[in-house]
Amino acid sequence: MNSNTLNSVNSIVEQTTNNATGWIGHHPSEDNETTIGQTFVASKDADVNSVEIYSNIVTQPGNVMMTIHSFDTQKDSWGPALETSSVDIKKTDSGKWIAFQIPTLHLDKGKSYGFLLESHDTYIGIGEAAGSAKHPPFISGQEWQFTDKNKIRHSYSYFSLAFKVGVKQ
Repeated sequence: MNSNTLNSVNSIVEQTTNNATGWIGHHPSEDNETTIGQTFVASKDADVNSVEIYSNIVTQPGNVMMTIHSFDTQKDSWGPALETSSVDIKKTDSGKWIAFQIPTLHLDKGKSYGFLLESHDTYIGIGEAAGSAKHPPFISGQEWQFTDKNKIRHSYSYFSLAFKVGVKQ
């Protein structure tokens, strides 16, 4: 078992459907780097243990960094990073839940947060759920995509990353 993968998590918020793939990192044939993220609402006051994402495809080993932010839903704006964690991902991590340890973050019930995933040395596919505008896969948040080349950001209510926010018991 990979030390970065947890068998079970006591989650306060999760979206585990995986029927599509979102990409992060440096595309091998383009001069562009993509960061993806997910917003969510904390369902209760809790101290975070880890945030897990599902890794569909690892094209090459590399380091992935996650930052956790407060998120202002009225302004659609990301606050400064509250916590940072990184994981070295291997090709054998394809098709596994990957845990980013977040040992000192407290979430407040009803507040919005988000996490961003980025990598400068790999290009990996992260599990996501694809829905539609009428049937979004996750109603208390959105998937976000940022590209460094054009400084463009997009948010999608009909996509959601596959993730689990695990808390201390």
